Amino acid sequence: MFIDTHAHLFYPNFKDDLDEVLSRAKENGIDNILIPATDIATAKEVIELTGKYDFLYGAVGVHPHDSKDWDKSWLNQLKEFAANDKIKAIGEIGLDYYYDFSPAEKQKEAFRDQIELAIELNLPVVVHARESDDDIYEIIKSYKSTNLKAQFHCFSGDKEKAKRLLELGHYISFTGNITFKKADELREVVKHIPLNKLMIETDSPFLTPVPNRGKRNEPAYVKLVAEQIGRIHNISLEEVGRATSYNAFKFFGIGEMPKVSYTYQLNGNLYVNITNRCNADCYFCERENNAVLKGYNLSMKKSEEPDAEKYIQEIGDPKNYNEIIFCGYGEPTIRWEVVKEIS
Repeated sequence: MFIDTHAHLFYPNFKDDLDEVLSRAKENGIDNILIPATDIATAKEVIELTGKYDFLYGAVGVHPHDSKDWDKSWLNQLKEFAANDKIKAIGEIGLDYYYDFSPAEKQKEAFRDQIELAIELNLPVVVHARESDDDIYEIIKSYKSTNLKAQFHCFSGDKEKAKRLLELGHYISFTGNITFKKADELREVVKHIPLNKLMIETDSPFLTPVPNRGKRNEPAYVKLVAEQIGRIHNISLEEVGRATSYNAFKFFGIGEMPKVSYTYQLNGNLYVNITNRCNADCYFCERENNAVLKGYNLSMKKSEEPDAEKYIQEIGDPKNYNEIIFCGYGEPTIRWEVVKEIS
């Protein structure tokens, strides 16, 4: 149901009970976990971990804290690591001006070099930004004409900073920080992030969500992040899981394409997906490309269109919904007899 897109499971405080941690994650509906490295040494640990567990995936990169000794020869090692099938991104990379662990210019050099590696390998990047939003934005924007895809992990900026990143086509990810008592401004930002651009994470072992603050964070707690997003967007936990998991699938290639939905629920209404066929061919329509809405896969071939009985079974008691609407990516009246029978 959920994908934790950022958990540093190679940290020493997971050494003695990792199997139990992963078992709790499974019990709480976490299907997959992405583990981002922070340097060359931890990249090796990520590859070892992801090779041991089939539901773990990784990212390899050099964190801004560790970029003070950045050497372009490291790119060859990262490229070698990225050839592993379980490595799905370059990261965690970025700029951090809060701590003075690496000179800003060295951070920028490492960031740009790793972005260019990701572009070369056609991999997305996992971006760390702390008190560096403007420089991050200018660097990311300079690659606008490329195939760059970026996830801004543990986002803590304001609405305008989120908006300009979304306008470039990138994704925003939130952690347990959105559950903190004094995080009202950040929760307001969450409200303005469309579901199709949102991902969830724990950033384990850090940023443990309420009510577990003070304890070590772990992937099972990503469910608490999802619950908070559900409250903010006024949607069900299932809707959050479906949408964010599809976003992770689309972005990282983790998980799988959701099965076709013949009916789907949004805001108390039931929508009936009759066909993908249409007499129009609007340039903005995703019907022929990516017919997915908030994690619901609405794409189907003519040969896959079910009969009326299938829809009637899925609808069940019509009184369970505010409204029932015939609406997919196609024109329902193309199957007028089926529409009439269902009605």
